Amino acid sequence: MYEIFERLLQNHGITAYKVSKETGVTQSTLSDWKRGRSTPKTDNMQKIADYFSVSLEYLLTGKEKEGGETYYLEEDIRRLALRIYEDKDLRGLFDDAITASPGDIRAIHDMLLVLKRKDSK
Repeated sequence: MYEIFERLLQNHGITAYKVSKETGVTQSTLSDWKRGRSTPKTDNMQKIADYFSVSLEYLLTGKEKEGGETYYLEEDIRRLALRIYEDKDLRGLFDDAITASPGDIRAIHDMLLVLKRKDSK
């Protein structure tokens, strides 16, 4: 199971420390999980699954249950959409982006980052 957690960390470009701080799941719990000493309690696993916007089933098995398909078929597009949604400065524009094609979402993401950088100067 920890391999799935590590894959999620890598896909989202974040650290276990950040997940620990933002979910309240202690680093020692994650460390024990990594070493195979224990499996996190269901409530902690649900916090982690919610953090990554995946099902508990996915966190446990690496696969979604039948009918657990996500809106975005391409993982990189799902991650881009999630980044846009999670950024409070870009969130208002997310509703317009959700109906866009994968290519449009990439272009929107890149354009929004350029605009954000320009505004912060």
